[in-house]
Amino acid sequence: MGKLLSDSAALAETLSPSPKLQWPGPTAIPTPDVTDLTCAADDAAAWAAVSGLEEQQRRRLEKIHARGVFWKNPRDAEAPGVAFRLEHGGDVEADGNCLFTAARRVLGPKAPSARELRQRGVRRFLEDYRAGDGAAREAADGVIRNLYSPDLKTGWGIHVVQELKLLARKDDRETLDASIQELVDLGMQREVAAESIYKERCITINDGPSWAKYMSISGSPEDEYDIITLQYTEEGLLTIVENRSGHAAAFGDDIAIESLATEFRREVFVVQAHGADAMVDENNCVFFLPHCPRGPICEPPIFLFMKGTGWCCAGADHYEPLIASPLPFISQDKAALVL
Repeated sequence: MGKLLSDSAALAETLSPSPKLQWPGPTAIPTPDVTDLTCAADDAAAWAAVSGLEEQQRRRLEKIHARGVFWKNPRDAEAPGVAFRLEHGGDVEADGNCLFTAARRVLGPKAPSARELRQRGVRRFLEDYRAGDGAAREAADGVIRNLYSPDLKTGWGIHVVQELKLLARKDDRETLDASIQELVDLGMQREVAAESIYKERCITINDGPSWAKYMSISGSPEDEYDIITLQYTEEGLLTIVENRSGHAAAFGDDIAIESLATEFRREVFVVQAHGADAMVDENNCVFFLPHCPRGPICEPPIFLFMKGTGWCCAGADHYEPLIASPLPFISQDKAALVL
């Protein structure tokens, strides 16, 4: 799962790039025979097994599969372009780690584990965050606050429910529970007591360092913190998700995607497929959202898939892998899309 930011490009520009690591290329798979791109049966079969697609989405994805997408390095005008055929890489578990699990599958079996990809993305963000000047860090902090510690006096014209994310140290959970119970024993309603204690004693996610703590959480026993979520409507507190099992993971967001892009030295395209209720026609129901690295682009792009049934993906913010294989005989004017 993941979140998409409208100002993610602005965040990327605020952080200075630092030295990058070498990464493995995409999984090598046989290049399909492209001498006959009119074979509708083959193109339909490529997406027929993918669950949760409406017919409008499926038809558009079949057309893109048939003709490929053409990509040119936006930071190297002299570099030749290349066309790719995009194949769905299979389902991944919807456990909060899907961004990193999908990225690992795209990179292939020699890639680090999903948890290690998460940690490397966090480290990359922190290195660039610390290398930036005060203005750059404040800009990044502003984006993070808007995501995880929003001003509850505004934003209700966009969202019916807003969330505050807090971090509770696992070792402190018993102490927090005892403090909440003390307030309950004094006559306070439990949710009100819990809200008060959590907001007073837990870490608010409102800057780069606290975001790094949050994004490091994979829902495993090795995590240092648990995620506490306070949900609000315009009338006040709606509910508290206390995550007592400690299984909740931090959903990958656009900041994490851009950090992975920087680590890979690759663009990362999130391919979003929207359904009929998104009020878009068939030719526009699939679009490619680029996430550029904070530095040079030295490798081909990575593609991730997100399908939804509404204008904001109707909550279907779940990442799946897309495997890109080269189409050497497809020119820019023949491709379905030019990225």
